[in-house]
Parts: sequence; C-alpha cells; structure tokens
Amino acid sequence: MERLYWVRHRCLQLISTDRRRGWYSPPSSLPPKSSLDTQDPLVQRLSGKRRVVVSRCGPHQTEYHNFSKGFQDNSIRTTKYTLISFIPMNLFQQFHRAANLYFLFLVLLNWVPVVEAFQKEITMIPLAVVLTVIAFKDAMEDYRRYRYDKKINNTLTHVYSGKQKRYVERRWAEVCVGDLVRLCCNEIIPADMVLLHSSDSNGVCHIETANLDGETNLKQRQVVRDLLQQEQGSEFVPENYSSLIECENPNNDLRRFRGFMEHPGKVRVGLHSENLLLRSCTVRNTETVIGIVVYAGHETKAMQNNSGPRYKRSKLERRLNMDVLWCVVLLLVMCFIGAVGHGFWLSGTQNPIFMIPDTTHPALAGFYMFWTMIIVLQVLIPISLYVSIEIVKLGQIYFIQNDLDLYNPVLDTGVQCRALNITEDLGQIQYLFSDKTGTLTENRMLFRRCTVAGTEYPHKDNAISLEQYEEQGFADAGQSLTLRSRTSKKSLSCKSLSCNRSSVSLNTLTAESDTHSVHDTLRRHTPGAFSSTMECAVVPDPDLQAKLNALSSPMRSALRQEAAEISHIMDFFLALTVCNTVVVSSPTQPRHMVQMPVVRTPLRSLEEMKAMFQKLSLPRFPSSPHQNANTPPSLTKKLFTRGRAASYFPNSSPQTPIKVTLKSPTTPSDTPLNTPSTPVTPVLSSRAWTEDMDDIQKSKDNSADESESEDEDEAEELLYEAESPDEAALVQAAKAYGCTLLGRSPEQILVAFPGTGPLSIPLLHVLPFNSSRKRMSVVVRHPLTGEVVVYTKGADNVIMELAEAAEDGFSRESMERTQKHLDQYAREGLRTLCVAKKVLEEQEYKAWLKRHENAETSIENREELLLESAERLEINLTLLGATGIVDRLQEEVPETIEALQEAGIKVWVLTGDKQETAINIAFACKLLRPTDHILMANCDSKETCEARLHELHHEITEVTKKGMSEDGSSDCVLVIDGRTLDYALQKELQGSFLDLTCCCRSVICCRSTPLQKSQVVRLVRDKLKVMTLAIGDGANDVSMIQVADVGVGISGQEGMQAVMSSDFAISRFKFLRKLILVHGHWCYARLANMILYFFYKNVMYVNLLFWYQFFCGFSGHTMTNSWVLIFFNLLFTSVPPIIYGVLDKDVSGETLLDLPDLYKSGQKSQAYLPSTFWMNILDAFYQSLVCFFIPYFAYAGTDIGVFSFASPINSSALLIILLHQLVESRTVTWIHAALLLFSAFFYYAFVLLFSITCVTCNSPTNPYGVETKVMSEASFYLVCGLTTVLALLPRILFHVFCNTICPSDLARAQKMERLSAQDYCTSLQQWKKNKAAQRLPSRHVPQNLSVNADEPHLTDCNAEAGTILS
Repeated sequence: MERLYWVRHRCLQLISTDRRRGWYSPPSSLPPKSSLDTQDPLVQRLSGKRRVVVSRCGPHQTEYHNFSKGFQDNSIRTTKYTLISFIPMNLFQQFHRAANLYFLFLVLLNWVPVVEAFQKEITMIPLAVVLTVIAFKDAMEDYRRYRYDKKINNTLTHVYSGKQKRYVERRWAEVCVGDLVRLCCNEIIPADMVLLHSSDSNGVCHIETANLDGETNLKQRQVVRDLLQQEQGSEFVPENYSSLIECENPNNDLRRFRGFMEHPGKVRVGLHSENLLLRSCTVRNTETVIGIVVYAGHETKAMQNNSGPRYKRSKLERRLNMDVLWCVVLLLVMCFIGAVGHGFWLSGTQNPIFMIPDTTHPALAGFYMFWTMIIVLQVLIPISLYVSIEIVKLGQIYFIQNDLDLYNPVLDTGVQCRALNITEDLGQIQYLFSDKTGTLTENRMLFRRCTVAGTEYPHKDNAISLEQYEEQGFADAGQSLTLRSRTSKKSLSCKSLSCNRSSVSLNTLTAESDTHSVHDTLRRHTPGAFSSTMECAVVPDPDLQAKLNALSSPMRSALRQEAAEISHIMDFFLALTVCNTVVVSSPTQPRHMVQMPVVRTPLRSLEEMKAMFQKLSLPRFPSSPHQNANTPPSLTKKLFTRGRAASYFPNSSPQTPIKVTLKSPTTPSDTPLNTPSTPVTPVLSSRAWTEDMDDIQKSKDNSADESESEDEDEAEELLYEAESPDEAALVQAAKAYGCTLLGRSPEQILVAFPGTGPLSIPLLHVLPFNSSRKRMSVVVRHPLTGEVVVYTKGADNVIMELAEAAEDGFSRESMERTQKHLDQYAREGLRTLCVAKKVLEEQEYKAWLKRHENAETSIENREELLLESAERLEINLTLLGATGIVDRLQEEVPETIEALQEAGIKVWVLTGDKQETAINIAFACKLLRPTDHILMANCDSKETCEARLHELHHEITEVTKKGMSEDGSSDCVLVIDGRTLDYALQKELQGSFLDLTCCCRSVICCRSTPLQKSQVVRLVRDKLKVMTLAIGDGANDVSMIQVADVGVGISGQEGMQAVMSSDFAISRFKFLRKLILVHGHWCYARLANMILYFFYKNVMYVNLLFWYQFFCGFSGHTMTNSWVLIFFNLLFTSVPPIIYGVLDKDVSGETLLDLPDLYKSGQKSQAYLPSTFWMNILDAFYQSLVCFFIPYFAYAGTDIGVFSFASPINSSALLIILLHQLVESRTVTWIHAALLLFSAFFYYAFVLLFSITCVTCNSPTNPYGVETKVMSEASFYLVCGLTTVLALLPRILFHVFCNTICPSDLARAQKMERLSAQDYCTSLQQWKKNKAAQRLPSRHVPQNLSVNADEPHLTDCNAEAGTILS
C-alpha cells in the first residue's frame, strides 16, 4: 500500500508542475521515496503522521541529509501561472465554465463545411473577447501576487552557518528545515520555529499575530522547559544543541502543535503551541530569540491557511443556472423546428432553378440544418452574462464598502466584503442566528457585585458611581474608546527590552490604583480598550473591605466561623488574581523583568498569619484604597528596577541581603521536597526590609506634592493585556481590594496582597479554558501555606456540579446561598462566573503529574488525554464564591432587532449564558416583548424532551389558532437550554423541534456549545430550505458562521477569528440593519432585474432571426450581416445593463430603513420568480414578432433587398431593447441617459461606417451603401417609430394597471417618496399603523398551562413582563 500511495503521489506531481507550491492546492505531506526505502530507524519515523527535525549544523548530519529531501524549502509561490504556463493554464481554467465550453463547441462546429453559418473568423470574436478580458484580469492579479512573493522571498534574516561558525544573512527563500534562525525585536518570523532561546531570563518571547489572524494583543511564547533550565546564566551555543524534535506533519491548525524534544539522554519533553513561533508573526518586546525551523514555505501554518477568497454559490446563481438550462431547451426546440422545416421544404421543392443540384437526402439535410441553426441562434445563451454579473458584483461591493453609514470612525474601518459573489443573498435572508456576548452586547465586562462564602456583597457605591457617570454624559465618551488600539507613550530601544510597537493590544487595560472618588478616578485612570475610564475603576464594597482589613487587625481574634469566611475571601481574591492569562506591562516597560522573592515559609493557619503580620508590624490594609494610592507604584518600581522585594527568608542571616531574580523553578516533582513539612520561624532580612520601608516612608513624605506624585503614578501604571474582557474585569476588581497582579512569567506570578507586600507564587500548571470544559484552572504552590492548590473559575453550572461533593456544613450552606445569589444575578442580566479551589496532597499531586506529563509528551490524541487529565484534577472542588459582571448592550441593538423582525426575519439568539441572563438581555434588546409568551424547555432526558415538545406544540396551537402573523408564527418565544437542545437535535426529534420553532416568533438557545450552534444553523438551513445568516464575534462562533448561507463577523473584543471566517465583516451590530435592509435589498433587486433583462434581450433578438427562417426555407441564412449580428449583444447593448445592475434603486435607502416591510419582497424572491422569467420570455417573443412583421408588412411588395429589409429591424430592435430598460429602471440618472444615448450612437456610427467603407467584409454579400440609402428614406423612421411604440406599449400598460389597481408595497413606497416631507411623514405613520394592526391580532391566553418540573426555579423568570409557558 505504501508503494501504491507513492506512485499515486508521483502521478499527481507530474500532472501539475510545482503544484505543491500553488495557492490552489495544499502541499503534499508525503516524504520522498528515498526516505521510505531507507532502513535507518530514525528516518522510518517519517513514514507515519510525524516528522523528525534535527539541527542542520549539529551532530546528526547523516540523519539530516537522509530525510531532509522530503521537506520543502522556505520559498513561497502564490501565483497561479508562469510566463510559459499562463496561456494554456488560463484557457484550461476558463473552459471549466460550461458557457465557455459551449461557445468553443460552436466555433469548432462552424468550421465544418456542411453546417457552416458564418465566416469562420467572425464566430470566434465573441469567445475571443470574453476570454481576453478575463485573461487580462487574471494576469494583473497574478502579477500582483508575483511581486508580493518576490518581496517576501528576498527578505533577509540571520541563519547560523556551520562552516562560518556565526550567524549570516540569508534570504527567506534559502531558509531550510533544521536551520537555526536568530531574530531581533520587531522582526517578522520567516518560518515556523520551535523556540530554543530568548534573551529574556525567564525564557519568554512575545509575538504579535496581526499578520496571521488580525489580533493585535501580544501572545506569550516560551523556551522549551528543559532548555531553559540548562541555559540559566549562559548563552545559547548552536554547536551544543544536539536534541531531536519529533512532531506532527504540517497542518493548518494555528492553535495546535504536538510533538516532543528528545535529548541525548533519551529524556523527552513535550512541545506545545506555546513553544512554536509562527511564520508572519512579529517578535515584540524581546531583544533576541533563536529557534529551529520545523516547517518551511508552504508547509507553514500561515501558508496552509492561505486558501484565497471565499467562494459560495448564491441562491440567485443557482436559479440562474436553471434558467440557462431552460434557454438551452428553448434553443433545441427552435433548432428542431428549423431542421424539420428545412427537410419538409426540400421535399416539397423539385429541382428549383435557384439551388445548386444536391443529392443530399432531405432528412440528412435537415440533420445538418439542426447544427447550422444552433450556430445561427447561439446568442440565445448569453455568453456575456456571467462576465457582466462579476462586474456588477464588484460594483456593488465597491458601494457597500464605501458607505459612510457603515464606517466606524473609532476603528477607522468600514464593512469588509470577504466573499465576492453572494451580495444578493443579503437581500433574501429569512433566519438570523446571533451570538449574544460581543455581538448584541459590548463585551466590555464591568465588575458589579460578588458573593463570597455564601455572603453577597452588592457593591452599591460602585453601581451608584457608574449611574452618576452616565448621567453626567460620559457614556458617549466611553463608547468612543471602545476597541481603540493604544500606542505606548514612550518608545525605547530594543536594548531596554521595550520595543516600539505601532499598535498595542486591543485588549489593553490600565491597572492604576482605584479610589472611591469618581472624579479622582476619572482624572487619574488611563482608559483601556475594553471600557471607558470610569468602567475600569471598581469601588470596593465596605463590608468586604472591612473583612479584608481583619487580616492585619491586632485588636481582636477571629472566631472559627469568621476565620473560615476570611480564609475563603483570601482564596477568592487570590484566585481572581492568578487564575487567568493576563500579561502585565507598562507604558515605559511593556514586559517587566520581574524580580521574585524566594518561596516563603509555610503557614498553617489564618491565626498564625495574623500573628506574623502583627509581630513584624506590617502596615495594616487601609480602609480605603485612597490611603495607599501611591504605595503600589512606588513599591513596584523598587521591585522591578532595583531587584528587591519585601520578603521573608527562612534560615537566612540578617546580615546577608538576598537579591533574587525570577528563575525557572525546579521540576514540579522536586518542588515538594524543598518545602519544609513543619513551620519554621521566619527571619526577617532587616536590610532589605528597612530599605523598602524607607522607600514607603519617603513616598508618604513626598505626597504633599500632589501633581508630582500623579505624574509619577502615570509613568508607573500597570497595563493588563487580557485575552478576554472577563479576565480583565476580574483582575481589576481584585486590584480594587489591594490584590494586585504585578508580574507574570511562565513559572511564577508576582502578586501584591493586603498586608503582605509582594508575594511570589510558583505557577506549576495552567489548564486553559475550552468550550467543552467551560472552565480554566491554575495549579500553584500557595505562597503562605506551601500547599499545592488548584484554583478554578468557569461557568456556574459546571463549577456547582464539580463542587457538589463538599461534606462540611459550612460549604453546603455556602453553596445553597451562592446558588440563590447566582439566580438573582442572572435575573438582573449579569454574567456569572464561579470560583473554586482544591488543595492537593503531595502524593496526589505527584500521581496526577506523572499522568499529565505523559499526556503532554503524546503526539496522537494529545488533546483528548489533556482533557482527561484536567477533568481528573477538577473534581471535589471547594466553592469560594461567584462574580456578577455586567455587559451592556451595544448602541441601537433594540432598534436593529425590531427592524429585522418587522422585515420578516426570524431572529434566534444562540448563547452560552444562563437562561435568566439570556431572557433579561432579550427583553432589553426587544427580542422579547412584554406581550410575548415565553415557552421554557428544560429537560433531563430524551423521553421528557419529546413529551415536552409535543406539549408545547399543542399549547401554542391552542393559543394561536385564532390569530397568526403573516409568516405563520405567533407571539411565542421558545427558550431552550443546552441539554434539551442536545436531545432536540437528535434525528428522532428534529421534526418536532422544527415544527415548534416554526410556530414561534423567535428562539433563544441557552448554554449552547459551538458545535450546537452550527448544528442548529445547519438543521434550519437544510430542513426548512431557507436563507440563513449567522453573526458572531468570537472563535466559538466560527463554525456557525461558516455553516450559514451568509456569515457575518464582528471585529470585537475576542480577536479576529470570526472576521477571518466570515463573508462580511462589520464592527457593530447596528450596521447589520442597513447592510441587510438596504444594500441587501438593492443588490438582490438590481442583479435579479439585470439577469432577467439579459435573457429578455437575447431571446428578443434571436427570435428575429428565427422568424426570418420561415421566409427563407429554413436555410439558416440571416437577413443581417455577420458583423452586426455578432456585435449587437456583445457591444451595442451590453454596457447599459451593467450600469443598471450597479446603480438602479427601486426605493431610496431612507425609505427602506423607515419601512422594513419592503424587505419581504426579496425574501419571497418576487423580483425573480419562475413566473417573472417566463413573462419576460413571452414579452420577448411578442416584441420580436412586432419588430419583425411590422417592417415585413411595411415593405411587402417592394423590391427592397435583404440587407435593406434588415436595417429597420435592427434599428427598431436596438431602440426597443434600450427603451425597455428605461421602462424597467426605477432610477434614471445622467449616467443612465448618457450610456443609453452612447449605445444608440455607437450602433448607428458603426453601421454607417461599415456601409460606407466595407465592400468585401461580409463575403459573398456586399453591404456597401445599404445603410446610407435606407436611412435617407422617411419610411425608415416611420417604421422604426411605429414598431418601437407597439412593442413597448403592452409592458407600459401592464405597469400602469398593476401600480394603479393593485400596487405592490414597493410601488406604494415609490409613490410616497414623491410626496412632500409633511405628507411623507403622515403616510409613513399610517403605513406603520396599518402594519402593526395586522401583526397584533387579539389572542386569548389560557391560564391553566402546565408547569415544567425539571427546573422549577426558572418558571417565574420575568413573569411580570410576559406570560411564561413552562
């Protein structure tokens, strides 16, 4: 099988030269044949799903040369063609289109003598013109790619040379797998590299992935763990690197890297995505990094994801293809009639004197005539239609992207059209699926309240301060700061390790000291990206503040119950501070060189800690943060710049000052051995402590100069870069209580805790958040007790289940009270997170660590093994508390949703939040109305779910059978949780679920996972056969966006993954209103009318040739010269329809926004129905009859020639076709008029010039002087005028009749636009009043509906706002 696979691979390579480099095909991951044949066991590893990488200049030279042939070099080629391959490959791709293939067949057919209809050269002109235009466009695009490739490949980088024993400059294209590459600050990474060395003593490197995924927040990468320990205090020596890397083969997963590094001693260390530097990213805030290339060129993850523009087939395009087939059928019928007619005509004619004697049988002659007629009537299939559609869509996209109403001045971005061929689908949306957080809301998380150890702290002062802030009008200013990237106030050189960045993180928040004073906070606090100045500040709750003060209070001893509560409070804030991935920086030093104190002596109880505080006379935690406002910056400055910490050193001599820098701790398995098992009396380092106390005293003495201290604080402020706004809000809340995150490294965290000064917390493991676990955890060694502690935060339903095994009465009582508080938070619309912890015994931790390390070093199934490892650890948790975070709605969200619903679009919200939170937000954004009936579905089993769906369907039928809206839905809204949704999505219940949702005005899916979101969208799209649109802002919305017919991404706080996967990208949800209701309507109406017009004009003109066959014995001859026949549709009438498709407006944008009901015409495809298509075809037949037979009867009995007879027919046809477009146009501008006049002028100029100059252009006939003679006669103009009027009269009368007797909504809106401003407003109000009366029929609501017993506490949610059927 391996041989067969190799042969197949080689065949594919030979078919297309350099195919592995082309943008249109993924690179092959198969190794070369030589590597498959070798017997070297090291090389044998290549034949699976892995690859082995060794240093090019290391000791494995023999092995490197054996398998390096299977790796690609680092050169890239995104072009499709070369100079030699351009013509054949471009033609090959263009002839993949059926239309081009069809016309190529006709050109070849015309070269057959027995069926020839025109001059051979003339029939090639239409196809040649179309192919040339598209080839020129492709050539320009490819040349642009070529220039980009050349620039990238010639970029220089530094690669280690084994011969020269130094780093030398080398082009990117010359970099190979196994090369050691050195990069400096602000340099772009040339290939995917494993990080081997960083100038940072902690082994950290920061990269910016904006070139890869659009995110500007910094990502941390770290040196491989064992290498960092080996290099402490020494430089990286390339010759000494002898390790071997085994990793997975190239793939396009940007967030996954699986492999291990094997050292000479056969010791393996797991490799993760944190060890990988990706091509196209930029090194930031790090002076020097060194890495070994593992993927190069088209095997890099960046190039694997370079799939080019998205392509989808629109609904209108699918309808178009069907109508093209109907035109083919019509063509075959007409050709068959011509063939049969020719055969009968020959049979009925006996040796006519005007025919050359021929022995061909009439039946055979008829067969030949069939193919001749296909050539003559070929224009029936519009060859230029597909090219025109592409041009029109480009024009539509241009106007969408340049609409100032869709422009966000804060981000300096407008709408992005990433899919170039589905603009018309925006005008036919029937179902809209929306995420909640970050899509409907700001995703600017603001800490509002919390509950700790079962006690709720409402933070009333915090809520009051925000209300005062909003009343003073600062809210608008805050909005202007949303998502605003910030630049550093100072830019230092790379030598100081603070590289100048052109754009700082989107997720940057300041960490200034907070105060109770709102105005002082506004004055002192630097705004961040997630929220405004005020919103970053948190005013502490007095009760919670007082309990924290008890930590340093010498006045009283805590009772056992109070001690347990205070212990929970300590752990709660410690968890908020450390259980995150927040990166600490500052304007002057974006990434601190954190100086960590040594591990402290373990303390066994809260009382011992309090006694220690009192003994050492540490300053008490003040009752107000304002009292120590200047202390943290001053102390932080001393810690970070002078390398000291206020710390305790066990068993250390007081005379020996210790300056400790942050180092990687020993392996976790050794750490417990270094921790004393019994308490040791701490000995204070008097010198270090005295210096720091002097610093604090000096800062107090200098506090009189307020302005100077403020300037110093501003210069020393901390910046928090968070991957999510939740983390930023919680870190800010902890800081308000004095628990400040001061620094972070991969191995340790520096925290300033109340009454202790800075604490060094060893960070053992981070178990990151994912959508299946819905939580994240950190494993740390407690700074005070020395115990291994797991801190976990996550969704409340998940954490509460994991904490259910608690046995002590305090914990059980605390959990019950916490659950009540969570329900209260959800009813207020707050986002809830629970915080818990678990203390591990040393043996328990060692046993878990061993299995976890095995999972980390695994290549296959690593994600599954790590998930199992995390789940084994996160059990039997102790609940600490919960937080309530508010996420405000974006501006104009209620108005947008209301308008979309009035437009007939069913809006579904798919969110991971609790039901109460989702319902509260739904009421706020007018998705739910006070008169709506809420149907709750919360089931614990499949059987219960099935019964519940049938029950709700029966009840909603009873409620709404006497009154339904126009789309058959009621004023009922279904609210379903994630567990029930799982059952409903199973094949047996899908039908019942869809039947129920069709009767509802909206659906809210709570606690839904990303997979469920995509399943719901796919189910509705495929089963109901409707047009769907999905909109979201985060990575968890990507699958939903990709499944929908139209995917819209919002460039929000959660990165750019949704935008990168979308068809259209906007910055605010409110822009969706105009994008769909205005641009969507226009794009659909314009394109539909243009396509119908193309069919009409082609059928109309071709029928003129068909009618002539009845008078020429179906001989296949035409009454006009070949040049006019070919150019008529290709040149004379092709440009006006394009302008018609780009600029026509049936209704103005203001009216479309005022009257969303007008959008329903697009939903029902009223502009392009099968009936409208056939009506246009019949109209074309009628107009062709008039256009042919009026000149025929006018010149009957005269001696006019064939070409003279064709002149008024062609002129009339041109006028009819151009004026027909004028009749159908809703907007006539000077551009329309100019192009129509130009087309007519171009035609007459061409035929007159042709008539004057051409003698032998149309052999064997001679058109010389024909047009000039005919146009000099008055009868020509009389015939043309009469023909044009009679041809267009029925269509004009039809429009008059329809718009007068039974006008459509669009026609009524057009009439309204012609009214005065006052009359327009009156008519608009009356319109809305009538529509509202139609949508709100009186309904009787039964009062005896059953109650769902699965979740009884949910049944009273918002009962005052709407009737809940649960």
